[in-house]
Amino acid sequence: MQIWLTYALYGVIAILFAVLAVGVTNLVRTDANARSRSNKLMRLRVAVQFAAVLIIVAIGFLAGAFG
Repeated sequence: MQIWLTYALYGVIAILFAVLAVGVTNLVRTDANARSRSNKLMRLRVAVQFAAVLIIVAIGFLAGAFG
């Protein structure tokens, strides 16, 4: 079970990196929707970070760090 959580953590980190990269490239854009897109990307990044924290806590719980 812990190995699957580790793979999930790596996946979430990859997704987080991709969202962050898209957000940084969105800063260069000057179209009318750039501000709205930036806000949506920020919300998505926060949600993905929350998922990563939950996975880290689950790995710690399974490893016995809280017991």
